[in-house]
Amino acid sequence: MTNDCYLALGSNIGDREYYLRQAVCKLRQHKSLDPVRLSSIYETEPVGVTGQPAFLNMVLHLKTELTPGKVLETTQSIEQGLDRVRHERWGPRTIDLDILLYNDENIKMNELYIPHPRMHERAFVLIPLNEIAAAQYVSNYKQTIQELTDQLSGREKEGVRLWRKCSGRGGFGLFEN
Repeated sequence: MTNDCYLALGSNIGDREYYLRQAVCKLRQHKSLDPVRLSSIYETEPVGVTGQPAFLNMVLHLKTELTPGKVLETTQSIEQGLDRVRHERWGPRTIDLDILLYNDENIKMNELYIPHPRMHERAFVLIPLNEIAAAQYVSNYKQTIQELTDQLSGREKEGVRLWRKCSGRGGFGLFEN
């Protein structure tokens, strides 16, 4: 069975675009991951821990045969390979890869919650996710991504600025100006 998986990617240390490109490249190179669609890149202010650089955020839709646990192992390995250091929760990072959705499953494991437990309240996740999966229904919230995005306040939406338009299909790693 092929599974639909949505990942959030974020970076706010060093060459943020480089880290996003490298993460997408490494995901593409994995034999069990098939990237389908990529959102544009958005710049956002940090959430949780302020006083750190702005983030670049995007979302990637993949098809995979991997279990959610194996996807988590893969994303954490990619983070480690791209110099991710975990000093503090929500602190600065070279790259962050979070599983947002895996089919329409509800999963609670030690280190993995799907759907991502805070995605419904985070504009920096919902806006890029809405760009590539507006009609995706999330049974945990009993709403589509579009409906969740529409519930964000104007102020929350203003905090997510288009930074670079990306080619959604087939142009992975090749961002447009």
